[in-house]
Amino acid sequence: MKTNTNLEPSQRLNPLDDFLFYKVMGEKGDEVQLLGFLNAVLGRSGKDRIESVEIQENKSFAAEILGGKSCTLDVYAALQDGTKVNIEVQLSNEGNMDRRSLYYWSKLYSRGINKGDNFCELPDVIAINIVDFNFLPTGSFHSCFHIREDSDASMILTNALEIHVVDMVKWRKQRDKDIENNPLHRWLTWFDRNSSPELIEKVVAMDLAIMAASERQAFLARSQELADEMRHEKAYRDDLHRMSNARREGLAEGKLEIARNALAQGLPVDMIEKLTGLDGAQIRSLIIN
Repeated sequence: MKTNTNLEPSQRLNPLDDFLFYKVMGEKGDEVQLLGFLNAVLGRSGKDRIESVEIQENKSFAAEILGGKSCTLDVYAALQDGTKVNIEVQLSNEGNMDRRSLYYWSKLYSRGINKGDNFCELPDVIAINIVDFNFLPTGSFHSCFHIREDSDASMILTNALEIHVVDMVKWRKQRDKDIENNPLHRWLTWFDRNSSPELIEKVVAMDLAIMAASERQAFLARSQELADEMRHEKAYRDDLHRMSNARREGLAEGKLEIARNALAQGLPVDMIEKLTGLDGAQIRSLIIN
């Protein structure tokens, strides 16, 4: 199958749309492209290369019985050594990416043990987060985190936790033109909707895994069923976003109302800060108003 890579950037589907990303990278049959990406982002090559991956279809976690939060992973897979991998794509900054990633990591980690099992049976879990907004204030476009000792960064407590952040905004500023020797740069070139058709064609020709991803996306782009699913998914996400904004606005207004009542009762500003989490300037502005 020949992939159409000559689409203008504005005509090309965004590979980082989370629903499309799942369809291209996270379904049974997508193992070739997922393996290629995992080896690129984890820096595995030669004898350390990951040779097989099993895509997990059960990627949803129900809310806890006593009122928790449900979640659905974008891509969930298991490596041949039992390590679990979760890949999440986030295009807009909701101010919670650090805790969101830890939440998903903890769900996968705790899923790996049943009552009565030995804690040694808990799996290593790798979380990979692809973000398209300014997230970490410093550092490269690709960051990797472990639990380390404060005074000796070479001392890692455990390999059970490994969290990667791939920042597309930073990558566009630091992008390396030597894509021949850098598979991760090739993948990010393909993920970037704004890459030129010529550059897309180049990385597709260089990498069989990216070619498989590109062919899969081209097939999906011709599917009316996918177009309908993406439209419904977008409407659903838009509704969730509106509800989330409404909750945040309601919470903020609730804190202000508590602060107003506390001021009316004569409570000092520093005590109201502790009570509401508002800063002193916000509280003092209520006095003026």
